Amino acid sequence: MIQSVGREDPGGATQVIEADGLVVSPGFIDPHTHLDAQVLWDRQITPSCWHGVTSAVLGNCGVGLMPVRESTREILLRDLVNVEGIDYEVLTAGVDWQWSTPKEYFAHIEKDGLGVNIAGLISLTPLRHYVMGAASFERAANADELTQMVAVFKQAMEDGAFGFSNDLLANHRGYGGGPLACRNASKDELRALCNVLRDKAKGVVTIALDSLRQGVQYINDEDVATLRFLVQESGRPVSFLPMVAMTGDLDFGAKQLARLGDIADKVVPQVSPMPIVFMHTMRKPFKFSEFKEWRPALNGTYEEQKALYGNAEFRVKAKAEQKDHIRKIPWERVRVAGAERPDLAERYLNRTIGDIARAENKEPLDAFLDLTLEDDLRTLFQFESANLDRDVVRSLLQEPRFMLGISDAGAHVDQVCDLRYPTVLLGDWVREQQALSLEQAIWKLTAHPAAVFGMARRGMLKVGYHADITLFDPKTVGSDPPVFVDDLPAGGRRLIAKARGIVGTFIRGVQVMREGQETGALPGRVIRSTEE
Repeated sequence: MIQSVGREDPGGATQVIEADGLVVSPGFIDPHTHLDAQVLWDRQITPSCWHGVTSAVLGNCGVGLMPVRESTREILLRDLVNVEGIDYEVLTAGVDWQWSTPKEYFAHIEKDGLGVNIAGLISLTPLRHYVMGAASFERAANADELTQMVAVFKQAMEDGAFGFSNDLLANHRGYGGGPLACRNASKDELRALCNVLRDKAKGVVTIALDSLRQGVQYINDEDVATLRFLVQESGRPVSFLPMVAMTGDLDFGAKQLARLGDIADKVVPQVSPMPIVFMHTMRKPFKFSEFKEWRPALNGTYEEQKALYGNAEFRVKAKAEQKDHIRKIPWERVRVAGAERPDLAERYLNRTIGDIARAENKEPLDAFLDLTLEDDLRTLFQFESANLDRDVVRSLLQEPRFMLGISDAGAHVDQVCDLRYPTVLLGDWVREQQALSLEQAIWKLTAHPAAVFGMARRGMLKVGYHADITLFDPKTVGSDPPVFVDDLPAGGRRLIAKARGIVGTFIRGVQVMREGQETGALPGRVIRSTEE
């Protein structure tokens, strides 16, 4: 705990840190991660810990690893493969299944210490599978199942969970390529879970909304009604995502607030300072997961995918589906980021598919798949999705009601590395762009998420608060570009990025990072909503 704040005589202190010219900040809190699996094999929680993060929330987007039965383990893993882009081989090698309930999971992940504190949400999909079994794919819960679901969730809250998460994104396809089981949850189910939060006066609801991805991404009436329902039934904060912009509309954020109407001050949109850019090969066709014609490719073998991509009938159907779909692949924003064959890299590197298609007199889909096949499915494509207009992003960052998040730490690990957003915010948006004051940025990284989630005695430097502290140099703080490493279980690949200017990070008063190096200390633990 913090004993005092201000100028003190160090007296007999065992460690004195020279902090002249540095910023002493509360530890950064990442409210949207998918570290559920990574925490099992990487207790240091890299590279999040490198970027000043001292606490992180897992269990987002309605998918996770608890609660679980032996019969549902494979389903939960496949959901993480399809929704969060984590390789199946990595998961099977790294997930040891030493738990069933949330209480057991929390105890398991903290028993040997952590490099980042962890707070957990109960993901609605695993909860429904746990209670309903295979029926969760087909229908809403019946009365008996709903009673069981509430009992499991209530116990999870008593064991320290911070609420529950849901997901309505059409592109998030789960086990077998079908919709996530949480999409079948009825209003009665959601009401019952929300009422648990209301009765306990604790916890949050987080939800990924599909309308924020449609067209120009303005929230629609149906999703506003969903948010209003969750707010009314829970009486708790409801955080939704992704509030990212695909337009150049400088009034984008204001228009979203206007559409929210009377609940604008009761919900918490999540925004990001990062451009939303994914990279993947067509061995993992994540950006095509919502399209019906592409579903055989999602969990297909190499040979099955290669046959599909070269099939003329498939190409005709895929083009027709794109023509009529509300969300078309923007080929002018799909770029070749790498190719295995040197001659292909020389010919195509950094060019867009739109440009290649015009030059070769092909339709974009044909140019895309021809290159994929020519490079043996190893071409790395960059999909520039959203947050590309920096003026619009600036306006979103400046709105105090919008919470920083959407890092997806632990997910899409070989596609994106947005978990570095704290150092990007401080280096780019604060120091270089002056879009926010230093004080505003630190509040957004610390006190704001702590207040939304109800993390007791975190997010500020006050006497009696936990000594979770990030020490950084405002003149140099920033992030290096992401690079690939092959250090996951089973030799899996991921993107990492080193931080600059993070001088030290402390959890519960123990230093875990010193000048960019891990100290080896693991004082982190599971944060519980029951703490006062």
